[in-house]
Amino acid sequence: MTTLQGKWSLITGGSRGIGVHLSEGLAQLGSNVVLHSRELTHTRPLVAKLEGMGVKVVAVAGELSDPAQVDALLDEVQRQAGPIDILYNNAAIQLPKRADPWDTPLADLRLSFEVNFVSLARICYRLVPPMLQRHWGRVINLTSGIRDQPEQTAYAISKAAVDKFVRDFAPHLAGTGVQMNLLDPGWLRTDLGGPHAPGDPASVMPGALVPALLDDGVSGRFFCAQDYAGMSLPQALAKAGGQ
Repeated sequence: MTTLQGKWSLITGGSRGIGVHLSEGLAQLGSNVVLHSRELTHTRPLVAKLEGMGVKVVAVAGELSDPAQVDALLDEVQRQAGPIDILYNNAAIQLPKRADPWDTPLADLRLSFEVNFVSLARICYRLVPPMLQRHWGRVINLTSGIRDQPEQTAYAISKAAVDKFVRDFAPHLAGTGVQMNLLDPGWLRTDLGGPHAPGDPASVMPGALVPALLDDGVSGRFFCAQDYAGMSLPQALAKAGGQ
């Protein structure tokens, strides 16, 4: 039976959508959970639910567009939970589409990069070195399959930066016990994906757990959660292990 008993997982954007499913899935495997949101009130119902599942839960808040708040929330994570074993950089923003993509304001690019990439990098820079010292860690950075849609260029390019970040670090993680990979959840009916997306947010499971549970030493891999939709967790792990 796969277990994460005693591990600590941090999920950014943990109060809704994909973050809720990630948090519940990790808790079911025994992992203690740190839930991040913009406001502590956003995670209170989920905190109570996860505590009822028998795991420890910590809630932290911070606006990811503000570097000072990112640093402060990481200080709070360290104070309340200690070292993080599993990191899901799930939080992101997607600004409204631009009817004329050539009219995308620089403010869209700056905000998208700050939230979707710069904060993610800051969190990795802070949490991955202690994982390396302990010779174990899993980092799952959420990305997107969006392409050929310049009206969403701010979001898409910020996610491309995430892809590049992960792939450039991958060779340096070989043999360390720390794995960092990419996860595309698919186009889902979340606040970010919108009401007309084809996928149920629940379909992110069990695929979203696969990169946290594989122990093959491989980093830089791209996982698509929808490739495992409808499977049991053992089936999903067996499929991923055969890649």
